Amino acid sequence: MRPTIEWTDGKVVMIDQRKLPLEEVYTECRSAEDVARAIETMVIRGAPAIGVAAAYGVALGVINVAPGEDLEREFDRVIQRLAGTRPTARNLFWALERMTGVFRENRLLPCGALGLRLLREAQSIETEDLETNRQIGASGKDLIEDGDSVLTHCNAGGLATAGYGTAIGIIRAAFEEGKKIHVFVDETRPLLQGARLTAWELDKLGIPMTLISDNMAGWLMKSGEIRRVVTGADRIARNGDAANKIGTYSLAVLARHHGLPFYVAAPLNTFDFGLRTGAEIPIEERPADEVRRAGSCPITLPDVPVRNPAFDVVPAKLITAIVSEKGIARPPYGKNLKPWRGNRTG
Repeated sequence: MRPTIEWTDGKVVMIDQRKLPLEEVYTECRSAEDVARAIETMVIRGAPAIGVAAAYGVALGVINVAPGEDLEREFDRVIQRLAGTRPTARNLFWALERMTGVFRENRLLPCGALGLRLLREAQSIETEDLETNRQIGASGKDLIEDGDSVLTHCNAGGLATAGYGTAIGIIRAAFEEGKKIHVFVDETRPLLQGARLTAWELDKLGIPMTLISDNMAGWLMKSGEIRRVVTGADRIARNGDAANKIGTYSLAVLARHHGLPFYVAAPLNTFDFGLRTGAEIPIEERPADEVRRAGSCPITLPDVPVRNPAFDVVPAKLITAIVSEKGIARPPYGKNLKPWRGNRTG
């Protein structure tokens, strides 16, 4: 399998995650607008992968500036276009801020050289993300015991990152160490990222799994079939509140009720230390037809009113530990996350 996202022959190539698991199709992005549409339409998704894609989008935007065009104005337009694609994922804005800093530092270079400098930075962000994921796996693998059964939600594997994964990275690292693990995969309505993506990844990795509908988790916890929960995150406030795919909050409540550990895995560029609590995290509301349909198949009345928030926020008090490339943080997060503030990648 090719990487989730990569630069090849002057374009950004990414696997079209909407087609999985039945088709392995790759999309080519030749402009910043192509990248923005790919992010908006979920060709690529997962907070770290969105950050990598946005960085490449910025590079493409500058590389494609026509002679005589106002470079500053075009750069600002590209940044604003990409920033408007997915509001919740902190990694998107982190990547845009990093690329903006490189642009400002190298503004006096000829346009071609500036574009290449931005491309190198985007490639560095991709490479760093892969290494960061491996470090997260190494940090968190001891949280998984031999013989464990682990529930995960949505997709926080290689498809959501530049490779390896965050929550799946922890499971993967434990499995690669020789631990016997069984993963329960929540289907993750409405877009079924668990059923379509996580199951596909785990199958390729040879990690034993069972797919369940979202509303089965509580009963399987009660019956003792699930022993712990590991998820990713799209943004984490400085008090430890964590936004993740809708349905994660319910799992955290269920895990607490049943006395099970609930872990969150994310790189440092997912943390938004400027936010005091999760109440300040913007929650994306996605199109109603994502709920009215299962893929292209209608499942309800065509005009039924719909709510479709893409994320919810897990309060820090429900999180047993947060894992990053810097190690494991436990409550109280207001105190124990402070050392990570000065260690953010980039």
